[in-house]
Amino acid sequence: MLTLHHLNDSRSQRILWLLEELGTPYEMRRYQRDVETRLAPPELKEVHPLGKSPVITDGDRTIAESGAIVDYIIRSYGKDAMMPPPGSADYEAYNEWLHYAEGSAMLPLMLNLYVGRLKEAGAPLHPRIDSELANHLGYVDRALQGREFFVGASLTGADIQMSFVGEMAKVFGRLGPYRNLAAWLERMHARPAFQRSVAKGGPYRFA
Repeated sequence: MLTLHHLNDSRSQRILWLLEELGTPYEMRRYQRDVETRLAPPELKEVHPLGKSPVITDGDRTIAESGAIVDYIIRSYGKDAMMPPPGSADYEAYNEWLHYAEGSAMLPLMLNLYVGRLKEAGAPLHPRIDSELANHLGYVDRALQGREFFVGASLTGADIQMSFVGEMAKVFGRLGPYRNLAAWLERMHARPAFQRSVAKGGPYRFA
């Protein structure tokens, strides 16, 4: 059976949400961040050398990286749900969002997090970070204009993968100008499967 190695307050929440949306049988092993350092416990390195989450095991397979996990679960267990037909225009857009979330959108958000910890020493970097945040959040917001989901007329893995981008922007107080993104995130969090994922995964500060 597929096992999700779930770290609290992490990207693995969206994998738990995906599993709940699909109704895929799974087991969950919980890991807790250190309350002071907020780092993952060393036990996760016994699952994958990076010691990060999300990571899944499925038989003799161990898969890390959110996009790879979303893709694997949908292809293996989705039964043609939550993914456009390969070769279609929607599929290419879907695949782009899967990569864009972590490959581009998360970079300025993570820089905002870590540079913020430098306090005054990080001040010279904030204008560039703010510019990139506006660039990416504006791009995402425009993509959601008049749309309920990122691709097509129903939930796909693109929405799952992009959820952490919206959640981080919300935590940083950056969603104000981006009404389409804010409304989309509210819709995603209202879904019964997302609510179940939080109930099963434990308190989630980004919800």
